[in-house]
Amino acid sequence: MFSNPLTHARHINSPTQNSRHWAANLFTPCLLALSIGSLLSTSATAQTLNLSSPDKQIVLSLSDDTGRPEYQVHFHGKSIIEPSRLGLVFASLGELGQGLRIKSSHTASADEKWQQPWGEQEWIKDQHNQLSVVLTDGKIDLNLEFKAFDDGIGFRYHLATQHALPTNTPLAITDELTEFNIGQSDKATAWWIPSRGWNRYEYLYRTSALNQVDRAHTPFTFKLVDGIHLSIHEAALVDFASMTLDQQRDGKLKADLTPWSDGIRVKTQAGFYTPWRTIQIADKATGLLNSHLILNLNEPNKLGDVSWVKPGKYVGIWWGMHLNENTWGSGPTHGATTSETERYMDFAAKYQFDGVLVEGWNQGWDGDWFHNGDQFSFTKAYDDFDLPAITAYGANKGVRLIGHHETAGSVTHYRNQMDDAFALYEKHGVTQVKTGYVADGGQIKRIDENGITRHEWHDGQFMVGEYLHSVTEAAKHHISINSHEPIKDTGLRRTYPNWLAREGARGQEYNAWGSPPNNPEHTAMLPFTRMLAGPMDFTPGIFDLAPKGLDAENRVQTTLMKQLALYVVLYSPIQMAADLPRNYQKHLDAFQFIRDVPTDWYQSIALAGEVGDYVVFARQAKDQQDWYLGALTDENARQVKVKLDFLDPNKRYQAQIYRDGTKAEWKTNPYDYVIETKEVSAKDSLTLQLASSGGTAIRFKAL
Repeated sequence: MFSNPLTHARHINSPTQNSRHWAANLFTPCLLALSIGSLLSTSATAQTLNLSSPDKQIVLSLSDDTGRPEYQVHFHGKSIIEPSRLGLVFASLGELGQGLRIKSSHTASADEKWQQPWGEQEWIKDQHNQLSVVLTDGKIDLNLEFKAFDDGIGFRYHLATQHALPTNTPLAITDELTEFNIGQSDKATAWWIPSRGWNRYEYLYRTSALNQVDRAHTPFTFKLVDGIHLSIHEAALVDFASMTLDQQRDGKLKADLTPWSDGIRVKTQAGFYTPWRTIQIADKATGLLNSHLILNLNEPNKLGDVSWVKPGKYVGIWWGMHLNENTWGSGPTHGATTSETERYMDFAAKYQFDGVLVEGWNQGWDGDWFHNGDQFSFTKAYDDFDLPAITAYGANKGVRLIGHHETAGSVTHYRNQMDDAFALYEKHGVTQVKTGYVADGGQIKRIDENGITRHEWHDGQFMVGEYLHSVTEAAKHHISINSHEPIKDTGLRRTYPNWLAREGARGQEYNAWGSPPNNPEHTAMLPFTRMLAGPMDFTPGIFDLAPKGLDAENRVQTTLMKQLALYVVLYSPIQMAADLPRNYQKHLDAFQFIRDVPTDWYQSIALAGEVGDYVVFARQAKDQQDWYLGALTDENARQVKVKLDFLDPNKRYQAQIYRDGTKAEWKTNPYDYVIETKEVSAKDSLTLQLASSGGTAIRFKAL
């Protein structure tokens, strides 16, 4: 039964009578749809529709009372999104917004579970109520679809083919009118990074009053004065421009679509759908972490059998280049050599890692590769890198080579070689590829149909298509993709499960050369911001935290135990042990946790945390009884008490605890740690002592 999801009010305004209001009775979805649809289709007067979440705590209202469609959102009876505009603007059609009226509507509901082939949660619950509305200006109909979940809402536009817009009618979107109006914005706190900048998504997050935000990327997370947490993002970004946010009047966040080089925002045709505009809503910060809204708004797997997609852990010829011990280009310190790769494969085999990433193997790295991406060959290796011999060597040891394609933003050049490049990798058993698009924002190099060079944004419509094209082409060769310098994640891993992970934020490499490097709060910020979008290949696990000395600017601003906690806190199905092999030999007791921790989970629970301050996650390994816990903090040492009631109440566990020592402190004593064991059950609690920029990692081994 579709219980109380929608009420309908019709306002009849005339000079001689007051408005009258009707509320819909409770119906099954089909009866409700027929009842409301027939009412709306016969009335041209102002109307308001209400859609509630299954638990009735979230209520979305859609109204055309002001002569244009506006929506509002209430949570626990409080308005959290004030009346906000909806609509689109086209070069040929003008504005579809002002003058639109509700023409008809229908409702539906869902309550089901679906299974992820890999993920932070094997089974995802999809329970929502849905409202579909047709708006019209008398000439053109614009459809709106809303879904209300207990953890937030999503809505999207659909401009169907119709008499005024037959099939294949070309359309150019010049603006999106969608707003997110936040009341008391001067008292709300926002955590954000700027959009439309040279460094893509790779900025340290800012904390400010919401009304101090200018233009921001999503996910955009903020907290209202009463403690309610929200995050604005989008789901299922396909063949459309990325939505960023532009604050106009204080608290009025407007959709700001990333343009093409010619200024058009989206080039499409009649029949298109926009991505879902999403608002995740929670009483407290951890509620955002436990949300599956983004995944639920994506389509199911389109690839069929994906048993060839394998999560796992890897090491790689990578960190040495960032430390300037090796080079990507050829020469006496070239990192990607046959002998060096085989040495890494020996290490991986000894400590049960699945793969070895090798960057700098292919011709084109010599010289100024950042500005000369057209020099890359994706099929020709340097003379000192024997691809067939290396992959055969790894296969004999049960270790796969992880491929690498750096484009330097020359994407047309890459596309022209892509099929041959993936075929080469498939021939030699390479099943995962890390792709890179290192270029300043707005400097992606596209060659158009006339041979003219154009420069595009990483998050514009053109590149949204290029990233997805690489994923679907890779799937034809049973290859999975890990995108760096990517388009932001919007949950497409559900639809294309070979899209394993992305970067899309400042990763570990900034600690080697960034100015400034990642600060202590950075990894306490990511779960509540970037990670709400999906998995991140952060590359944790640095054990030599200060290769240039504790006082150097370029060093890792954490304790050693915080590096372990990252494997649980920052979810990715592919996790790297990012440091040089020799540095793990110094701390083999701590290295054991990296060896043990899985990358594929049966369930995950955010237990505690505040944005940018600290976070505690517990995750249960898939096909095992074991649980793992990761806790980390910002620059402030803190004590966190954690109940173990997530454990199986009928079992006892050996807690293998990796924690900061009593004298640990990230600046002066980051290597002070303790490893201890104790027997626990679901009735117990643990008090975690987290040092400044410290952490705790625990394996709960079922007895």
